[in-house]
Amino acid sequence: MVTIKASYVVTPKEETPKGFFCLTECDQICVPFHTLSLYIYNPKHNISFNELVQRMRESLSQILVHYYPLCGRLNSIEGGLYTLDCNAKGAMLFEAESTKSMDEYGDFSPNNDNIKELIPKLDYSQPIQDLPLFLAQVTKFHGGDGIAIGIAIHHTISDGHASIQFINSWAKLTRGDALKPDELPFLDRMVFTASSLPALRRFDHPEFKPLPLILGRADTSEEEKKKDIRFALLKLTAEQVQKLKQKANANNNSQERAYSRFEAIGAHIWRCACMARELHKNQPTVARTVVDVRNKVNPPLPKNYFGNALSITITPACLVGEMISKPLSYAAKRIREAVERVANDEYIRSQIDVVARGEYRACMFFVGSPNMAFLSWMGMPVYEADFGWGKPHYFGPGAVSPVDIGMMTPTPHGDGSILIFMHFQMAHMDKFINLFWDTL
Repeated sequence: MVTIKASYVVTPKEETPKGFFCLTECDQICVPFHTLSLYIYNPKHNISFNELVQRMRESLSQILVHYYPLCGRLNSIEGGLYTLDCNAKGAMLFEAESTKSMDEYGDFSPNNDNIKELIPKLDYSQPIQDLPLFLAQVTKFHGGDGIAIGIAIHHTISDGHASIQFINSWAKLTRGDALKPDELPFLDRMVFTASSLPALRRFDHPEFKPLPLILGRADTSEEEKKKDIRFALLKLTAEQVQKLKQKANANNNSQERAYSRFEAIGAHIWRCACMARELHKNQPTVARTVVDVRNKVNPPLPKNYFGNALSITITPACLVGEMISKPLSYAAKRIREAVERVANDEYIRSQIDVVARGEYRACMFFVGSPNMAFLSWMGMPVYEADFGWGKPHYFGPGAVSPVDIGMMTPTPHGDGSILIFMHFQMAHMDKFINLFWDTL
């Protein structure tokens, strides 16, 4: 059991700009909820918990001067859109204690309901203009053998890249270091709007069209009713990652660029999902992912751009029978085609234009059987969040995803091994895990 000992509304230490703040088309189509994550620490210094929380509170007030949009509130407007009111209402910081030791939480899998008590509680029944955009909960485990930091940050305000940038900067201030000028965020989102990046030509956008349905079905309602997602943590060693890359490239023409670890791992996940679901061989299937386009637009977005800079993309449709019978390179090639589509500045501009014209408003449609999604955080410095008592020995999601998705992250050891946070339908998860290892 976790008890909240104190809660603090944290506002910027200095006066910050007020008024309504630009949100981009990319911000508007993100899932309008908080992204939840969890950091676990074994403190290396003999510092009292109260002093630790006080430091975090003071440094949060400092860092919010630079990241003041996180202190504002969203407002709903016509057309399912949002505006951001930079009113300095503040972020939330909670101080908590658990009656359980660190070991009693096991592997911190979000399958475990106890993990929810380490994450800030959110009340989406209240008006959106009253809902904080950033919340953090610092929990001391029983016996003083560790600390958990649960994070909730609204996806409309920032993507994973920007959120990790913020958390790491907050941690740096907490441990007593100063931010360098080139570490400060770039806040002007006008550089990534339809008005700043007008469409040069119009493309067809399959990523905004309905996904394939299970054969014989008219919609996804039956799949959504029986949806019960389970989480599994899968660790690939550096040798296993290399083995998958070699397998994906076994049939690769030497003139083509070798398939990356993302393409190889993603192909393996997608293929195993197709086998685990035991779908008909003529069943169409696609995979969805998102690509960070900060350096893919022309000109590139400024360094430390704070916001959402993701493009949704989707593979060409494949048949389950072909996915299973053909080499791993077949799936890897389709993933590459999806990623390369949004590596094109003109395509990204066209995608923004579709949203700006109101032709696409939300990406919240169901991703489940017969389709798959995956996401790469393999290049993100998620273990650099050192608040002064060492780097986290665990980083992971704070909740089970409502869709079938595999999220790839580095391990804390930096040895080339990869963690996969796998969210998949419970009815097929055991078979998926067996296939994942047996067909590696």
